[in-house]
Amino acid sequence: MRNHILTLLAFLALNFGGLWLGNIATGPGVVSEWYTALNQAPWTPQGWVFGLAWTIIGATFSIFMANEWANEENPIPKALFSEALLLNVFWNFVFFDQHTLAAGIIISVLTVIVFLMAHYTRITSGWGKMLWIMPYFIWLMIASSLNWYIIIMN
Repeated sequence: MRNHILTLLAFLALNFGGLWLGNIATGPGVVSEWYTALNQAPWTPQGWVFGLAWTIIGATFSIFMANEWANEENPIPKALFSEALLLNVFWNFVFFDQHTLAAGIIISVLTVIVFLMAHYTRITSGWGKMLWIMPYFIWLMIASSLNWYIIIMN
């Protein structure tokens, strides 16, 4: 039990550290002049929703990873965690600073990685443990649609 709690704390630090770095790379983000001037999808949520969503994702993804870290039957989450974290942080810079098509590619690859983590966890550990990553996957589906709408419509 002690090891599980320490593992959870480590993933909380890593995930919220990644969110912090992503926030730095975002700059003014959704309130920036560039972002607010874009032709955005009609289903774009209010700015505060992004912060709430990522707080929930940071917590639930940490629980997911702490659960899967000791799972010897499913190496996929361990193998893909660092890629997911790096892509998540890097997307902020590419989207909000560089304004390039690469942001759509990055978020699409990240979505596939998170899907694979969920899929293989469901196969090896069942739906219960897989559900902890679903807020992340669902949010990435929404964020991908918003990202691609901006790329296509601007």
